[in-house]
Amino acid sequence: MTTGLHESLASAAKNTNNWSGVTLVAPLFGAYFADALFGKYWTIAAVSAIYIAGLLLLTISVSISSLRPPPCMENGNCPTATQGQMAFFFVSLYLISIGTGGLKPCLEAFGADQFDERNKVERQRKVSFFNWWYFGLCMGALIAFTILVYIQDNVSWGLGFGIPAIAMAVALVIFMAGTKFYRHKVPAGSPLTLIAKVVISAIRKRHMELPDNPAVLYDGLDKDSPLMVKRKLSHTNCLRFLDKAAILDHSSFDANHPRSWYLCTLTQVEEVKLLFCIFPIWLTMLTYGIVFAQTSTLFTKQGSTMNRRINAHFEIPAASLQSFTTISILMLIPIYDRAFVPLFRRLTGHQRGITMLQRIGIGLLMSILSMIVAAVVEKQRIDVAREHDLLDSPKSVIPISIFRLLPQYILSGVSDVFAIVGQQEFFYDQVSDRARSFGVALYLCAMGVGSFLSSLLITIIESITGKGSSWFNSNINRGHLDYFYWLLAVISTANFILYSVISHSYEYKELRSMDSLLIE
Repeated sequence: MTTGLHESLASAAKNTNNWSGVTLVAPLFGAYFADALFGKYWTIAAVSAIYIAGLLLLTISVSISSLRPPPCMENGNCPTATQGQMAFFFVSLYLISIGTGGLKPCLEAFGADQFDERNKVERQRKVSFFNWWYFGLCMGALIAFTILVYIQDNVSWGLGFGIPAIAMAVALVIFMAGTKFYRHKVPAGSPLTLIAKVVISAIRKRHMELPDNPAVLYDGLDKDSPLMVKRKLSHTNCLRFLDKAAILDHSSFDANHPRSWYLCTLTQVEEVKLLFCIFPIWLTMLTYGIVFAQTSTLFTKQGSTMNRRINAHFEIPAASLQSFTTISILMLIPIYDRAFVPLFRRLTGHQRGITMLQRIGIGLLMSILSMIVAAVVEKQRIDVAREHDLLDSPKSVIPISIFRLLPQYILSGVSDVFAIVGQQEFFYDQVSDRARSFGVALYLCAMGVGSFLSSLLITIIESITGKGSSWFNSNINRGHLDYFYWLLAVISTANFILYSVISHSYEYKELRSMDSLLIE
């Protein structure tokens, strides 16, 4: 955005965060269509087509000169993009957002659905699924950060975006070819509708007394769900007011036609409790989302001013430095899955080696370290620029190796292996069967809201410091990204303390029966 559309650093960072935020919040809508209406399979097929359309429009946007502003002049003045150029560019980007909004929650949940949890072997393989799923995503990201970025910088932007469009079309064909081999679970209704039913039912029976024995609460067949859920959830003592939704009012009860907005099953009540109980955990993930957003924005901007030459003939594109985060993930995931988990499984007796929340907590700690290291390196970069009288030459190469950024990128990768994969598994596992896509969408939404909060935080800081020594000066050498990183480290530390308190009291979901789900 800074090079092609000539946006300022602050504007580009905010637009990137906003787009990332929409991309990561959109999965809530994709999850609704998958869980409540069309099922995961058909949702995946439809949004893939939208995704391909967005990639094609983006390819056109960067290929036709009339759709982008003229290059910068020799005096350094850069013409701004017209409203039409900006509109065409962002329409293509947000079509991609819609596509990923449906793909991300549905594709991952659809993959996890292929394992039968009644089978011990498949259940254990499912634990590894989330690790290898993220491994596959990062392998694709590595190709994007290296080969595609190189093509965009040295060949053409059109080819750099055209290749993903073709690859996505091929992927859709391959996905459709495997249709007959998949386990297709029918949509079971929206979890948001279920929340409304349980809450309204509990409010309507608010004057009724809760029984001392939860075994007398109604737990008949869920006739509202085409899935006819047979996996029963154990009763929990949290949010007991909601139990009133499952109290039988014998004076008005009809076993053949129970009133769904007056009487809910105990399992339905527990499904809603699950969503309410994971909400505090979800809130603590927002701060992690703010930190997560920096890797693709400010980290890259740092690297663009540093010495990126390997030799006289090759220079590393600044955006490709993200590949070091990806490489660290690709190296660590096999070690985690094949060595760490078996070792700690023997030590703790836990199927996953450590609990999902412990895994996330380790990732949060690593993200704090990443911000601390980023702040220290940024201070060093500014000091070197000052020593060589380059503070007012933002386009000059500062004689400090770009590899100084490696530690913060690697720590970010280690953090992802623990926190990101841990969140994916936690939010998929700790919701009900009918809300699997919604659970994955919650994790993605946390990252999306984190991107919005990052944009908001940048706006607030810019409004406070913009009149003086702005932290986000267009001349990055006169800015104070190090202050921003220190601020994020402090906020993340406070968030980690809060997370530790909340996670310590969390009760994991417990099933009373493991009967299978009806399959299409």
